[in-house]
Order: sequence, then C-alpha cells, then structure tokens
Amino acid sequence: MPNKVNRRQFLKYAATSLMVAEYGCSHTSKQLSSTPQPERIQLTDITQKAGIRFDAINGHSSHRYFIETMGSGCAFIDYDSDGWQDILLLSGHPLPGSFSTKTSPSLRLFHNNRDGTFTDVTTSMGLANSHFFAYGVAVGDFDNDGYPDFYVSCALGPGRLFQNDKGKGFRDITSDAGISDDRGLWGTSCCWLDYNNDGHLDLFICNYVKYRSLKDDMPCKLGNGVDTYCVPNAFPPTHCVLYKNNGNGTFTDVSAASGIASAMAKGLGVIVWDYDNDGFPDIFVACDTVPSLVFHNNGNGTFEEVGLQSGFATNTTGGPHSGMGIDITTIDKAAYIVLGNYTNAETCMYREVAPGLFQNEGGSDGIGPPSQNNVGFGAFFADFGNRGIRDVLVVNGHVQDNVHTYHPDQHYRELPLLYSGDGSGRFSVQPPVGPLGVPIVARGAAKSNLFNDGRLVTLVTTNGGPAYLWQNSGKLGNWIGVQLVGTKSNRSGLGTKVTVTTADGSSQLDICRSGSSYLSASDLRLHFGLGSNSAPVTITLQWPSGLKETHTNVAVNKIWNLTEGQDAAVTV
Repeated sequence: MPNKVNRRQFLKYAATSLMVAEYGCSHTSKQLSSTPQPERIQLTDITQKAGIRFDAINGHSSHRYFIETMGSGCAFIDYDSDGWQDILLLSGHPLPGSFSTKTSPSLRLFHNNRDGTFTDVTTSMGLANSHFFAYGVAVGDFDNDGYPDFYVSCALGPGRLFQNDKGKGFRDITSDAGISDDRGLWGTSCCWLDYNNDGHLDLFICNYVKYRSLKDDMPCKLGNGVDTYCVPNAFPPTHCVLYKNNGNGTFTDVSAASGIASAMAKGLGVIVWDYDNDGFPDIFVACDTVPSLVFHNNGNGTFEEVGLQSGFATNTTGGPHSGMGIDITTIDKAAYIVLGNYTNAETCMYREVAPGLFQNEGGSDGIGPPSQNNVGFGAFFADFGNRGIRDVLVVNGHVQDNVHTYHPDQHYRELPLLYSGDGSGRFSVQPPVGPLGVPIVARGAAKSNLFNDGRLVTLVTTNGGPAYLWQNSGKLGNWIGVQLVGTKSNRSGLGTKVTVTTADGSSQLDICRSGSSYLSASDLRLHFGLGSNSAPVTITLQWPSGLKETHTNVAVNKIWNLTEGQDAAVTV
C-alpha cells in the first residue's frame, strides 16, 4: 500500500482531474494467471435446513418511531473456539403502541453442530435475559484469553459488553468494564481495533443521531397528511466513541482526547484499514445525509479527520451520501471501497487513485446503475466462487413501509444485488435467481466459511423479520483460509496484513479486521480464492507488533492456524 498523502500533496492532485486520472492508471499488478471470465454465482437458501428459527422485533407501532426503521445486525462467532463458526442474531423489543407484543431475548445464539445444522443455546449460554434495543455487534477477544467476546450497540439505553467465560457462557460486564453510556447516544455499527498497537483490543462505536428516549422522536407526515417515518435530517448529529482497553478488564473513554469526538456526524457503517501503511489502523465511517468521515491515526493516540481531503466524504456532486453498509478490499494493489445508498442515488464505489486519495467511480464500475431504486444496507466484498477475484454483495430494503403509495416504482421489500467481479475493478450484476430473486427488507449482512469447506455462506437480517443463510452452491475454485492468533499482538490478530502468493507470483492482500458491512460481524478468519491454482502457496504476515513472518509451501483447500512467532498448523 502507498504512503499517505499530506495536505500539500492533496492540493496538487486535486488541481487537475487529468493528473488524478493519470495517477490512477499507473497502478499495475500481476493478476492470477488462471483468472477465468466472470461466471454465474449460485446462492441457495439453507435457512430452514440449518435450523435457524428467528424473527427480529423492530417495535413496529402506530407511532412510527424512527428507531423502527433501521433494523438489527448479526455476527459469526466461534464462541467455544472449536474451529466452527456459530451464529449470533440481534433484535429489539416492543414499543408503546406496537402492533405486536411478542417478546424474545434481544440476543439469540446458535451453536454449529458441524453437520450443517445449528442448535439454539441462548439460554444455556446466559443470554436469555437480554432485553434491550440491540442494533450492531462487534466480535473480538478483548481479554486475550482465546475465547471471543462481543459488544452490542443499542438505542434507548447503553450498549452492552459480554465477556466469554471460556466457552461456558457469557457475562454482561458493561458497568464493571467502565463502558456504560448514558448520554443518549444511538449506537450503530461498531468494531474492535488495536489503535495504539499495545496488544489489547480497543472499542470503536458509531453513533447515529441524538435520540435519548422516545420523547426525542417527532411525528412526520407526507404532503397528503399520511403519517410516515421521519428522515435523518429531522434529528441532530452526534459523534462516534472510542474506548481504550486498559489491559485489566476495564476501558477508558478517550473519544475527546483522541479527537474522535470532534467530528459530528450520523454514523452507520465502519471499516478499519491502514490506508497509508504506517502500521497504525485508520477508521472510515459511512454517514447518513452528512459527509462521511476518515479518521487518520497519527500514531500517538490521536486521530485527524481527513474525509474531505481524502475525497471520500462526499459523492460525485460534492453532496453528502446516505451511506449505510461499507466494506473495503484491494484490486490491482489499490484500495476499493463500496458504500451503500439511498433510493434515487447509487451504490458508490471509491477507488484509490493516489496515495490516500479516493475517487468515486460514478457508476463506470457497473455497481451504481442497477441500484438506483434500492436502499443499500449490508455490503461486502467476497470471492464467492474462489476465482481469485472479489465480488460484491449488497442487500437492500427500503425504510418507508408505504413508499409504494407515493413512488409506485419503489417498494419496501427489495431484491439483493450480487455483482460478479472481473478482476480489474469492474462488476456485472447477477440475474435474480434463487435468494437473489426474493424481495426482502434486508439490513445486516455477514460472511463466513461456515462449514469449513471453502463455500462462503452469507447471513442476512431483515427489519422486523427472519434471518437468512445463503450458501454458494455453484462452481468453486481452490481456496485457503487463515486464522490468526496473536501473542505479542492482540490475540484476535486484528490489524495483521496477510498476503497470499501463488507459485506463478500472483498475490492477494487482505487485513484481518473487525467491522464492515452494516451492524454486523463477519468471520474473522480470512478467506482467499485461488482459482485453478492448486500448488502450495506462500503466506506473508505483517503483525501489528511489527513482526514480519513468511510461511512457505502451505497447502491449499485448508484453514491454517497462524500463531505469531510459531510454525503454521491446520486448524480443522
């Protein structure tokens, strides 16, 4: 990755679009020699077969409270560290005037039985008494004991931190840990990161708007007097929060001291990515109706917000996005960011055209035009066919359940959009077959090599409805999985740069990171498609501690456990 761009460099790049375009064309990289043409990606709904029985509660009421519209997230988490990912689903609760008084735990945990099915272990794992309005979730081993913990962001009350008791249950330690939040912040997407590289995971939380209680809500009507949900512009922005891990089970709020709290916004999605390759993780925040944020990590415990300088803060017309889901990857050694959209706009793709400078592709990548009538929430890059080429999935659903009454061409339930990549940063939308042909009110989305067989599985949540599991059932290439275990670095290995190089010299880069998509947590294990390359590969690791390691002659079609400072070992 290139070094960061300073302000003087940025002005030079921005002075002429010709210079930017020329610089963007200078990125070159050797692609997989066996790269095939884009193929149809086949997804199959395996929800019922897997035994996932779940319906989220969004508090749907006659009052049309704003918080009813945004949904809840989901997570893959190997809570018992047996090498098989389990499933965590989130929900809200009934509100005054709700059409349904049905209640259930806000957290539902499903154990992977290793045979394609799951068992609900919510009660046995101590989560049956979880009753709050849950939104986002982040998974990470904050106490470095080898068992993943998780944080849940909430509205109408503080978020919750759950500590894993070595796979035997979870304990709510929010107050003891010092991260209780009673300032009326509406938490959305969240993530773990080691922003100061001290070996302990810190917690970053996006907040949406100021919304302490339902008293902060307000009635909104259409021009014809019909009640409707308010838009975000009706509510004031707030700021994100950063908690520093003290290494003793407690956290300190460093939002103000770090500079994070200085940027007011309406945060919905977050990614962590060391864009300037200086060894310290930077933070991108997707915002709704206000400019998006980029927090550059200064390496001294502080951040500088550089969204406008980076080109990421606004769209092609200079206006703010309505950004929800977000993810990042590298193609041709340049970073690409996908960002969800509101209806009548387009899903955005940003390409790194100069060091630290991003340019909106404006639909030339094939992502934007098919999305104009959709509202994009969960979004991520994934190599569904293991071709060595990243694809893009965006799950959609409107926020107004009566939108068809005043926009006949728009609907509350919308089709997901899956784009097949061609390896050069261009994408083509897949036909609406299987789950892609079923309109839903989608919100969260996460990915995992759920059954350890190389077939990626997508977990999708809906607003006030069921969760879905979609498995790739089409043709597959070779693949390799990487599970990281830090020793001097944080135990989860977050922030580690992983490069996989095949025998012909082709390479792929990814960074182990929390966050991405919308309100959700994907499998922390990295997954690389290799196409027809079946020979052993070389894996290079750049750990947050500064240690650089190379593992050679690593067999493919396996998941490898790579422990900092040790030889590689197969996990499953």
